Amino acid sequence: MAAEIRLFTCLSDNFGYLIHDPATKATASIDAPEAAPIIQALGREGWTLTDILITHHHGDHVGGVAELKQKYNCRVVAPHDKSAKIGNVDLRVSHGDVIKVGNLLARVLETPGHTLDHVSYVFDGEKAVFAADTLFSIGCGRVFEGTHPMMWDSLLKLRALPDDFRLYCGHEYTAANVRFALTVEPDNAALKARAAEVTRLRADNKPTIPTLLGEEKKANVFLRADEPAVAASLHMKGAGAAEVFGELRERKNKS
Repeated sequence: MAAEIRLFTCLSDNFGYLIHDPATKATASIDAPEAAPIIQALGREGWTLTDILITHHHGDHVGGVAELKQKYNCRVVAPHDKSAKIGNVDLRVSHGDVIKVGNLLARVLETPGHTLDHVSYVFDGEKAVFAADTLFSIGCGRVFEGTHPMMWDSLLKLRALPDDFRLYCGHEYTAANVRFALTVEPDNAALKARAAEVTRLRADNKPTIPTLLGEEKKANVFLRADEPAVAASLHMKGAGAAEVFGELRERKNKS
Protein backbone atom coordinates (compact mmCIF):
# COMPACT_ATOMS: atom_id res chain seq x y z
CA MET A 1 0.00 0.00 0.00
CA ALA A 2 1.21 3.47 -0.88
CA ALA A 3 2.08 5.98 1.81
CA GLU A 4 -0.59 8.48 2.74
CA ILE A 5 0.30 12.15 3.11
CA ARG A 6 -1.90 14.72 4.84
CA LEU A 7 -1.40 18.48 4.62
CA PHE A 8 -2.95 21.04 6.97
CA THR A 9 -2.23 24.54 8.23
CA CYS A 10 -0.50 25.51 11.45
CA LEU A 11 0.14 28.91 13.02
CA SER A 12 -0.55 31.70 10.51
CA ASP A 13 0.97 30.33 7.30
CA ASN A 14 2.94 27.17 8.16
CA PHE A 15 2.09 23.82 6.64
CA GLY A 16 1.84 20.73 8.82
CA TYR A 17 2.45 17.33 7.22
CA LEU A 18 1.80 13.77 8.27
CA ILE A 19 3.16 10.83 6.28
CA HIS A 20 1.68 7.43 7.15
CA ASP A 21 2.69 3.88 6.32
CA PRO A 22 -0.54 1.81 6.14
CA ALA A 23 1.38 -1.47 6.41
CA THR A 24 2.98 -0.77 9.78
CA LYS A 25 0.76 2.10 11.02
CA ALA A 26 3.85 4.26 11.55
CA THR A 27 3.20 7.98 11.15
CA ALA A 28 5.69 10.83 10.98
CA SER A 29 5.10 14.54 11.34
CA ILE A 30 7.44 16.65 9.24
CA ASP A 31 8.36 19.37 11.72
CA ALA A 32 5.96 20.36 14.49
CA PRO A 33 4.98 24.03 14.21
CA GLU A 34 2.37 23.61 16.95
CA ALA A 35 0.86 20.57 18.61
CA ALA A 36 -2.92 21.12 18.42
CA PRO A 37 -3.41 20.93 14.62
CA ILE A 38 -1.17 17.87 14.45
CA ILE A 39 -3.12 16.14 17.22
CA GLN A 40 -6.38 17.03 15.45
CA ALA A 41 -5.12 15.67 12.11
CA LEU A 42 -4.00 12.44 13.76
CA GLY A 43 -7.41 12.11 15.39
CA ARG A 44 -9.24 12.62 12.09
CA GLU A 45 -7.25 9.82 10.50
CA GLY A 46 -7.13 7.49 13.50
CA TRP A 47 -3.33 7.51 13.36
CA THR A 48 -0.75 7.50 16.17
CA LEU A 49 2.38 9.61 15.92
CA THR A 50 5.57 7.52 15.90
CA ASP A 51 8.13 10.03 14.61
CA ILE A 52 8.84 13.73 14.19
CA LEU A 53 11.33 14.59 11.45
CA ILE A 54 12.70 18.07 12.15
CA THR A 55 14.18 20.13 9.32
CA HIS A 56 15.67 23.03 11.29
CA HIS A 57 15.61 24.77 14.64
CA HIS A 58 13.36 27.77 14.05
CA GLY A 59 10.56 28.05 16.59
CA ASP A 60 7.77 27.87 14.00
CA HIS A 61 9.03 24.39 13.07
CA VAL A 62 9.71 22.92 16.51
CA GLY A 63 7.17 24.67 18.75
CA GLY A 64 5.01 21.57 19.18
CA VAL A 65 7.74 19.00 19.70
CA ALA A 66 7.72 18.87 23.50
CA GLU A 67 3.93 18.42 23.79
CA LEU A 68 3.83 15.78 21.06
CA LYS A 69 6.77 13.90 22.56
CA GLN A 70 5.02 13.83 25.94
CA LYS A 71 1.69 12.72 24.46
CA TYR A 72 2.89 10.03 22.03
CA ASN A 73 6.41 9.17 23.23
CA CYS A 74 7.40 9.45 19.57
CA ARG A 75 10.94 9.43 18.23
CA VAL A 76 12.33 12.88 17.46
CA VAL A 77 14.80 13.05 14.58
CA ALA A 78 16.77 16.26 14.07
CA PRO A 79 19.78 17.64 12.19
CA HIS A 80 23.20 16.76 13.58
CA ASP A 81 24.08 20.38 14.41
CA LYS A 82 23.74 20.34 18.19
CA SER A 83 24.51 24.06 18.44
CA ALA A 84 20.93 24.68 17.26
CA LYS A 85 19.64 23.55 20.68
CA ILE A 86 16.61 21.53 19.57
CA GLY A 87 15.12 19.77 22.59
CA ASN A 88 13.83 16.21 23.05
CA VAL A 89 15.98 14.78 20.24
CA ASP A 90 16.42 11.00 20.04
CA LEU A 91 18.39 10.72 16.80
CA ARG A 92 20.69 13.13 14.98
CA VAL A 93 21.04 12.81 11.20
CA SER A 94 23.47 14.01 8.55
CA HIS A 95 23.61 14.14 4.76
CA GLY A 96 23.01 10.74 3.20
CA ASP A 97 21.49 9.12 6.27
CA VAL A 98 18.31 7.10 5.71
CA ILE A 99 15.51 7.18 8.29
CA LYS A 100 12.86 4.47 8.50
CA VAL A 101 9.25 5.40 9.24
CA GLY A 102 7.70 1.96 9.33
CA ASN A 103 8.57 0.61 5.89
CA LEU A 104 9.01 4.09 4.42
CA LEU A 105 12.53 5.36 3.80
CA ALA A 106 13.48 9.03 4.13
CA ARG A 107 16.83 10.12 2.74
CA VAL A 108 18.46 13.12 4.39
CA LEU A 109 19.78 16.01 2.30
CA GLU A 110 21.72 18.71 4.09
CA THR A 111 20.33 21.96 2.65
CA PRO A 112 21.90 24.79 4.68
CA GLY A 113 21.53 28.48 3.98
CA HIS A 114 18.28 29.50 5.61
CA THR A 115 19.86 28.04 8.76
CA LEU A 116 23.12 26.18 9.09
CA ASP A 117 21.39 23.06 10.40
CA HIS A 118 18.65 22.82 7.74
CA VAL A 119 17.97 19.40 6.23
CA SER A 120 15.35 18.17 3.75
CA TYR A 121 13.75 14.73 3.78
CA VAL A 122 13.45 12.86 0.48
CA PHE A 123 11.04 9.91 0.28
CA ASP A 124 12.23 8.40 -3.00
CA GLY A 125 9.63 5.63 -2.98
CA GLU A 126 6.85 8.17 -2.60
CA LYS A 127 8.43 10.71 -4.99
CA ALA A 128 8.10 13.36 -2.32
CA VAL A 129 10.54 15.90 -0.87
CA PHE A 130 9.89 17.90 2.28
CA ALA A 131 12.11 20.96 1.87
CA ALA A 132 10.69 23.18 4.65
CA ASP A 133 12.24 26.66 4.34
CA THR A 134 14.94 25.95 1.76
CA LEU A 135 12.72 25.72 -1.32
CA PHE A 136 9.24 27.18 -1.61
CA SER A 137 6.94 27.07 -4.59
CA ILE A 138 8.23 29.87 -6.85
CA GLY A 139 10.56 30.96 -4.06
CA CYS A 140 13.17 30.04 -1.50
CA GLY A 141 13.88 30.82 2.12
CA ARG A 142 15.66 33.88 3.40
CA VAL A 143 19.37 33.37 3.99
CA PHE A 144 19.62 33.97 7.73
CA GLU A 145 22.62 31.96 8.88
CA GLY A 146 24.38 30.79 5.75
CA THR A 147 25.67 32.50 2.61
CA HIS A 148 24.20 32.97 -0.83
CA PRO A 149 26.60 30.41 -2.41
CA MET A 150 25.67 27.92 0.33
CA MET A 151 21.94 28.42 -0.31
CA TRP A 152 22.41 28.15 -4.07
CA ASP A 153 24.25 24.85 -3.59
CA SER A 154 21.34 23.60 -1.47
CA LEU A 155 18.86 24.58 -4.16
CA LEU A 156 20.93 22.70 -6.72
CA LYS A 157 20.66 19.54 -4.59
CA LEU A 158 16.89 19.86 -4.64
CA ARG A 159 16.77 20.80 -8.33
CA ALA A 160 18.67 17.58 -9.11
CA LEU A 161 15.72 15.48 -7.92
CA PRO A 162 13.46 14.05 -10.65
CA ASP A 163 10.77 16.19 -12.25
CA ASP A 164 7.95 13.93 -11.07
CA PHE A 165 8.76 14.44 -7.38
CA ARG A 166 6.29 16.53 -5.39
CA LEU A 167 7.56 19.45 -3.34
CA TYR A 168 6.15 19.95 0.15
CA CYS A 169 7.43 23.19 1.65
CA GLY A 170 7.11 24.93 4.99
CA HIS A 171 4.86 27.90 4.25
CA GLU A 172 2.06 29.19 2.03
CA TYR A 173 4.08 31.94 0.37
CA THR A 174 3.37 31.13 -3.26
CA ALA A 175 1.23 34.13 -4.21
CA ALA A 176 3.81 36.61 -2.93
CA ASN A 177 6.60 34.62 -4.58
CA VAL A 178 4.76 34.73 -7.90
CA ARG A 179 4.40 38.50 -7.71
CA PHE A 180 8.13 38.89 -7.22
CA ALA A 181 9.13 36.32 -9.86
CA LEU A 182 7.02 38.11 -12.49
CA THR A 183 9.10 41.27 -11.96
CA VAL A 184 12.16 39.29 -13.09
CA GLU A 185 10.64 37.00 -15.73
CA PRO A 186 7.41 38.65 -16.93
CA ASP A 187 7.41 36.64 -20.16
CA ASN A 188 8.04 33.19 -18.62
CA ALA A 189 5.09 31.13 -19.90
CA ALA A 190 5.38 28.49 -17.16
CA LEU A 191 5.43 31.19 -14.50
CA LYS A 192 2.39 32.93 -15.96
CA ALA A 193 0.51 29.62 -16.02
CA ARG A 194 1.46 28.98 -12.38
CA ALA A 195 0.37 32.51 -11.46
CA ALA A 196 -3.09 31.86 -12.88
CA GLU A 197 -3.29 28.52 -11.08
CA VAL A 198 -2.25 30.07 -7.75
CA THR A 199 -4.85 32.82 -8.13
CA ARG A 200 -7.56 30.19 -8.63
CA LEU A 201 -6.41 28.04 -5.71
CA ARG A 202 -6.15 30.91 -3.26
CA ALA A 203 -9.53 32.31 -4.34
CA ASP A 204 -10.98 28.92 -3.30
CA ASN A 205 -8.91 28.98 -0.08
CA LYS A 206 -6.99 25.90 -1.25
CA PRO A 207 -3.26 25.30 -0.67
CA THR A 208 -0.83 25.80 -3.54
CA ILE A 209 1.17 22.80 -2.30
CA PRO A 210 2.27 20.21 -3.31
CA THR A 211 3.73 21.15 -6.63
CA LEU A 212 5.78 19.13 -9.10
CA LEU A 213 9.52 19.79 -9.10
CA GLY A 214 9.52 19.73 -12.89
CA GLU A 215 7.11 22.68 -12.92
CA GLU A 216 9.19 24.50 -10.31
CA LYS A 217 12.31 24.12 -12.44
CA LYS A 218 10.54 25.96 -15.26
CA ALA A 219 8.79 28.65 -13.20
CA ASN A 220 10.79 29.28 -10.01
CA VAL A 221 13.27 32.07 -10.74
CA PHE A 222 15.43 31.08 -7.75
CA LEU A 223 16.07 27.69 -9.37
CA ARG A 224 16.96 29.48 -12.61
CA ALA A 225 19.80 31.71 -11.41
CA ASP A 226 22.14 29.98 -13.87
CA GLU A 227 19.89 30.84 -16.83
CA PRO A 228 21.47 33.59 -18.97
CA ALA A 229 18.06 35.23 -19.45
CA VAL A 230 17.67 35.66 -15.70
CA ALA A 231 21.11 37.24 -15.37
CA ALA A 232 20.32 39.53 -18.28
CA SER A 233 17.06 40.60 -16.67
CA LEU A 234 19.05 41.69 -13.61
CA HIS A 235 21.68 43.46 -15.78
CA MET A 236 24.21 40.86 -14.60
CA LYS A 237 25.18 39.27 -17.91
CA GLY A 238 28.18 36.98 -17.41
CA ALA A 239 27.88 36.87 -13.61
CA GLY A 240 28.14 33.57 -11.77
CA ALA A 241 25.00 31.72 -10.76
CA ALA A 242 25.58 32.14 -7.02
CA GLU A 243 26.04 35.88 -7.50
CA VAL A 244 22.85 36.11 -9.55
CA PHE A 245 21.03 34.10 -6.92
CA GLY A 246 22.29 36.48 -4.23
CA GLU A 247 20.94 39.47 -6.13
CA LEU A 248 17.58 37.75 -6.56
CA ARG A 249 17.38 36.97 -2.86
CA GLU A 250 18.30 40.52 -1.84
CA ARG A 251 15.68 41.95 -4.17
CA LYS A 252 13.06 39.59 -2.78
CA ASN A 253 14.00 40.67 0.76
CA LYS A 254 13.08 44.23 -0.19
CA SER A 255 9.93 43.41 -2.17
